[in-house]
Amino acid sequence: MDVKAVFWSGRCVTLEMDDGSVFEGAEREVFVNGEFYGKTNRVIDSVYGLKPDTEYVIEVRAGGETGQVRVRTKGEFVTLDVRDFGARGDGIQDDTHFIQAAIMSCPEGGRVLIPRGTYRVTNLFLKSHLRLELGEGAVLSADTDRSRFPVLPGLIESYDEKSEYNLGTWEGNPLDCFAAIITGISVEDVEICGPGTIDGNAGRDNWWHEPKIRRGAYRPRMIFLNHCERVVVQGIRVQNSPSWNIHPYFSNHLKFLDLTVLNPKDSPNTDGLDPESCQDVEIAGVYFSLGDDCIAVKSGKIYMGAKYKTPSKEIMIRQCCMRDGHGSITLGSEMAGGVCQLTVRYCLFLHTDRGLRIKTRRGRGKDAVIDQVVFENIRMDHVMTPFVINSFYYCDPDGHSEYVASKEPLLVDDGTPQIRALRFENIQAENCHVAAAYFYGLPEKKIECVEMKHVRVTYAEEAMSGEPAMLDGVEPVSRMGIFAGNIKTLILEDVKIEGCQGEKIVTEHIEHLVER
Repeated sequence: MDVKAVFWSGRCVTLEMDDGSVFEGAEREVFVNGEFYGKTNRVIDSVYGLKPDTEYVIEVRAGGETGQVRVRTKGEFVTLDVRDFGARGDGIQDDTHFIQAAIMSCPEGGRVLIPRGTYRVTNLFLKSHLRLELGEGAVLSADTDRSRFPVLPGLIESYDEKSEYNLGTWEGNPLDCFAAIITGISVEDVEICGPGTIDGNAGRDNWWHEPKIRRGAYRPRMIFLNHCERVVVQGIRVQNSPSWNIHPYFSNHLKFLDLTVLNPKDSPNTDGLDPESCQDVEIAGVYFSLGDDCIAVKSGKIYMGAKYKTPSKEIMIRQCCMRDGHGSITLGSEMAGGVCQLTVRYCLFLHTDRGLRIKTRRGRGKDAVIDQVVFENIRMDHVMTPFVINSFYYCDPDGHSEYVASKEPLLVDDGTPQIRALRFENIQAENCHVAAAYFYGLPEKKIECVEMKHVRVTYAEEAMSGEPAMLDGVEPVSRMGIFAGNIKTLILEDVKIEGCQGEKIVTEHIEHLVER
């Protein structure tokens, strides 16, 4: 067994225990400096209760195999307990200002500790060089009165009337939004750690009531990182978000490790984690169960993508479990700046509508390029349609217009997006329902290459019908095989589909079909 530390702070270590399992495996025993710590079946899990600037040998035992790692925890200058600043954690007093005072008072190399208790808050703002720890049993319980939330303006014109300052954003556009429960603006070197919980308390009687209507500003996130650098979010549980749960925006060098992200299956627009125009992002060991896309990689709708031309790139997603959402991993549809160098490995997709979901459309622009996307060693169960590439996604007010919906080739112009190279390898999808795969590129700008190797798809005994992709002109189907349209090169090697109705592979306007 290969055991390595993927993150450590002054008080905890996050381990990756690789024995070939996907997200979960056999039960493992964990020992810290020879003493029994606990058991886990997760591939990625964390050890807490450590001391700063101390060397530890962590040993993992399972089925006769043993692996170990040696780690020296980070140093720590001082701990600021929020209760010493006046926070009560009784679930009654508004503790926002007391916790914020501790954050603003924390020196570099220090730690802000939120110990066990329920802390009523509205918004907390991060600062650079901060280590914020939510202890065992600590709950940040968010207010739901929008009149108490500050607004982040979408665009503020600069004094020279040439530049602009963008704070707020909503679904890819620079629009006013309420500040998140935890908000970081242009901060660097921040750690948000611990086994505690952030609860947005959203429900049908507050944030989720008529969710598409803007009231003062658009709904807040749970964690919003705007133009931040070197941020780690580890261990915490995030639940009942008003909208997207975790939203890094124009931020780089980020780690999201060993998290739990929960929302009801019918909660509106509660995406799990949406990196937007971000670079060097690691998402590992995260459990998602929610009401929309589990991970949605974005880069602006039209204005932000065309103006700043900042793609989301160098993103690694591994050892995660995606459950109950619309899409397990989604690219777009707000991706006008492009998405490239995305790798997804050793993940488990359960009961989502779609596994991989690419959503784009005419109008996204020439910078909206999707390239170098790799999915490998993925297990799916009861995913309605495991693979979807949709170049006719009918979002926005003109979504059903002839410009977006036409299957006839239109003029390639500055509004034409592009999909280049995608590879899917060593993937097993059981009990799927609607279709094994549905790939539909633009006729005027075909998908350049889709490669599928060692892919197995089986259908549920009582497979449900549905639309494999959200585009006009598609009738509900059940047990459809692979539909592939408008692709330059389609490579199928050891692809097996069992139990489909009709032909296993239906192609339309494929220039090169390679079957091995």
